[in-house]
Amino acid sequence: MTVKIRQWVELKETVLVAKKNGKTVGFTNGCFDLLHVGHVQYLQAAKKECDILVIGVNSNDSVRRLKGENRPVNDELARMKVLAALECVDLLTLFNEDTPFELIKSLTPNILFKGGDWTEDSVVGAQYVKDNGGKVNIIPFVDGFSTTATIEKMKDAGR
Repeated sequence: MTVKIRQWVELKETVLVAKKNGKTVGFTNGCFDLLHVGHVQYLQAAKKECDILVIGVNSNDSVRRLKGENRPVNDELARMKVLAALECVDLLTLFNEDTPFELIKSLTPNILFKGGDWTEDSVVGAQYVKDNGGKVNIIPFVDGFSTTATIEKMKDAGR
């Protein structure tokens, strides 16, 4: 595994040290099942706002519960390795819950990022981050790109 991929305990310590050293820690999460240009542009925009960008990646079981039995297309390790290859991604960890709330509480990032298809009041952990001196940054959605749409397009092409 790449050095960017960490277990929660190790990640928490790394983030704590970074914050003590004055670094701004950003956090986002997602399934990132079929990585597309919308994901990449979103992550690049988030990285511009922080020193260290941490990604919480939904486990296979979590993705199945959220997206259905035919998902994920790519398993959790493959999804994490693809994300780790991106220059804008500094650290990653896996979470098995349906939401990243416990992970957010564990890390207490300075900035919580979500895509433009979310509103601040609907972002899991937003109030916790704000209550602890952080902020929420909604990054504009990149139209025309979605994993679900890509899967549907592939199905249509196979008919």
